Amino acid sequence: MDKIKQAKSDLNGIIFGKEEVVDLLFIALLSQGHVLLESVPGTGKTKLAKSFAKIIDGKFSRVQFTPDVLPSDVTGIRFFNPKTQEFELRVGPVAANILLADEINRATPKTQSSLLEVMEEHQSTIDGETIKVDAPFLVIATQNPVESNYGTFPLPEAQLDRFLFKIDLGYPSSEEEKRVLHTYRTNDPYKSVSSSLSVQDIRMLQEDIKHITVSEAVTDYLVALVQQSRIHTDIELGISPRGSLALMRAAQARAYLLDRDYVSPEDIKVLSPYVFEHRLILTMEGSIKTTAAEIVNEIISNVAVPVEVGVDQA
Repeated sequence: MDKIKQAKSDLNGIIFGKEEVVDLLFIALLSQGHVLLESVPGTGKTKLAKSFAKIIDGKFSRVQFTPDVLPSDVTGIRFFNPKTQEFELRVGPVAANILLADEINRATPKTQSSLLEVMEEHQSTIDGETIKVDAPFLVIATQNPVESNYGTFPLPEAQLDRFLFKIDLGYPSSEEEKRVLHTYRTNDPYKSVSSSLSVQDIRMLQEDIKHITVSEAVTDYLVALVQQSRIHTDIELGISPRGSLALMRAAQARAYLLDRDYVSPEDIKVLSPYVFEHRLILTMEGSIKTTAAEIVNEIISNVAVPVEVGVDQA
């Protein structure tokens, strides 16, 4: 836990005022999820992703997505080597611990789909050969929503469902922006960040969170939220079982980071918007009169929060 605290402190010294986002990144890492960072240009999405990768003593890869990037540029390719007169396998950037998919919505749907297998199964198939990706494996993707009409492609539902969280960084406050100006005027704190978590540390932590208790009452609460998303009149496609599992694992990771050995209803309630919003597909009528974020808040408000007897909720 001390190493995680140090890593969080380092990240908060690079991207100011985003403590909650930093916490969510570590929750995703421990629960073996992936993160989609969405915000307008210049708010620090790429800087945050690169800094997060730097604190982990593992392999980091980056793919700058553009319309001409091919699936083989991401997963790898088998090519003929004229010197050896043999076909050789060249594995792509997916063979990493942290993969930064920068501006993922600039790639074509065909190229985006090249990440589906590795994000779900931690493996990539190249010309019939399966390449395993070692744990930990985390995809941090970024996209700029304001450029949706200028050479970009929306992420398909199957791709969105593989992201544990969708996080909007947003603009910094006035005080936070002043800190940015003062700090970066003479120095870039990113250059001084060093690795504080080893790959083995992360693997052990990922195993530890599996032992965090999820009571029957909390499970019922989670299921009730999910079921509400499937019967809501303004929702065409609700939360999938993959989404349910993702929320449970994320709640276990949050409880662990808060030094608890059990998941509380508050863990579920706090994380639900980040897990649900990007997974919901609204009906045509629903999309006209409301937003996914508003519906998620409505669902959370309508489902009673359980009180666990004998468990300290504070």
